[in-house]
Amino acid sequence: MNETSTTLIQPLEPMFLKKAASLLPEGGNLNLCLTCGACVAGCPASGLEDMDPRKFLRLALFGQYEELTTTPWVWQCTMCRRCVYACPMHVDIPSLVYLCRQTWSRETRPKGILGSCEQALNTPGNSAMGASSDDFAFVVQDVVEEVRENQPGQENLEAPMDKQGAYYFLNQNSREPVTEPDEMVPLWKILNMVGADWTYSTKGWAAENYCMFLADDEAWEKVVRNKAKAVEDLGCKVWLNTE
Repeated sequence: MNETSTTLIQPLEPMFLKKAASLLPEGGNLNLCLTCGACVAGCPASGLEDMDPRKFLRLALFGQYEELTTTPWVWQCTMCRRCVYACPMHVDIPSLVYLCRQTWSRETRPKGILGSCEQALNTPGNSAMGASSDDFAFVVQDVVEEVRENQPGQENLEAPMDKQGAYYFLNQNSREPVTEPDEMVPLWKILNMVGADWTYSTKGWAAENYCMFLADDEAWEKVVRNKAKAVEDLGCKVWLNTE
């Protein structure tokens, strides 16, 4: 007599399924997936951790809650939403990924993302690199002076800081002033060439928000609100976030 093995399909936890349903078309009808593979073709994370968007969604369809919420692939997904754009049924896979990220305890989430989020929460500028506002202001001024002295035609280059009433409020990825300060210069030149009325701020100046990637809604909101307040305090009309 041949022995056969049976794989039991466990249903999704009710609360998880309820949340997932609100993210997907027609009340969470996972059967809308046509298994066409369009999502896989454009996904930069396809194949990592032996997973791809189509397989991830099929696991949800078959109720594999444990595998969905333990696969490291949810942290490989870039949340770029290419899969949603490519999907003929517009199934929101990144939102399902985000929901799965939230099932991980905070201490088990990727240390790099966790550390970057906490750095942002602990600095007035919200820098994921932990760069202080004083250091940011110093680097900006130092680079501006160097460009003025060494690049003909840029003698009047400006990179305003805390300019009250400026029209544009510009955020800056904090990696650049810390590791690649010269990368900031081309955008300054463009803004100055077109005569834009803009400014940086010493508060909420960092463009990135790793708390979003950490799937920490409370921390994500706190960082955004701090940046928004910085815009309002300076009385700027348009907020430009380079991220």
